[in-house]
Amino acid sequence: MSDRQRFKQKYFHYFLVAVGATIVALSYNIFLLPSKLAAGGLSGVSTILFEMYHLSPALTQFIMNIPIFIVGWLTLGKDFSGKTLLGTFWVPFIIWLSSDIPIQVTNPLLGAIYGGVILGAGLGLVYIGNGSTGGTAAIAQIVKKFTGISSGYSQLIVDGIVVIGSLIVFDLETTLFAAMAIFITGKTIDIVQLRTSSNKLIMIITEEEEKIQHLIKHGIDRGLTKIRSVGGYSNRDKTMILCVAGQREAIQLKQMLQQASPESFVIFTNTSEIVGRGFSLDKYYGQNL
Repeated sequence: MSDRQRFKQKYFHYFLVAVGATIVALSYNIFLLPSKLAAGGLSGVSTILFEMYHLSPALTQFIMNIPIFIVGWLTLGKDFSGKTLLGTFWVPFIIWLSSDIPIQVTNPLLGAIYGGVILGAGLGLVYIGNGSTGGTAAIAQIVKKFTGISSGYSQLIVDGIVVIGSLIVFDLETTLFAAMAIFITGKTIDIVQLRTSSNKLIMIITEEEEKIQHLIKHGIDRGLTKIRSVGGYSNRDKTMILCVAGQREAIQLKQMLQQASPESFVIFTNTSEIVGRGFSLDKYYGQNL
């Protein structure tokens, strides 16, 4: 990767962090705070403190983020800390800026569902940018680094502690709605990060190797990998062809295979994340997008 590409990628990540942090802040002011849902994180703590003492959520989150930011800087590196610095200050700033927003949802069920989805989408964008919004999101990233579990489940564990603590202030029903919100948030984070089901892994077991290879290369313009295999029932030599394609390309290939090679055994599976040429990299060498 050239220096220019690294520069673009770096600042694109900062852009993702800023956009994601804005979504996080708006989900708090529109859904979570009006619904009185302490849906984990420092936002949940600030909701509890707002209910008890009417303290400014923006100021509360800003102050509590300072020591957590220092810990994140020491454990996760300078690049992470720079993006976390942006998220840490940007979220309270947007919360303060949009504190009087006229659009608010007070129904706890709607707040849990839509607030959880929007919050998870915002955090997912931040994590794609390899950053954090500070608070327990930073703690979740630390947990992910040292344990290997996904960001969504890391967030679920850390935020669960805050939700349980909210029983001190809120009733059990409201607390259960908050728990539902963080579960939805965790699932949404993983969907946004991994882009589940947006691409397909296609496995084709066939005796018509050249025909299938031609269909993939010229029909959907994708690469492939061939594995020599033997049919367990027929004991005949076969070829397993592996191909990764987008959802539309997979549908197109399925139709072509049904017409050109109906005897081939074909498996379509969802993929979580694909890194490589044609997906995370340009489709062709030397291509400029």
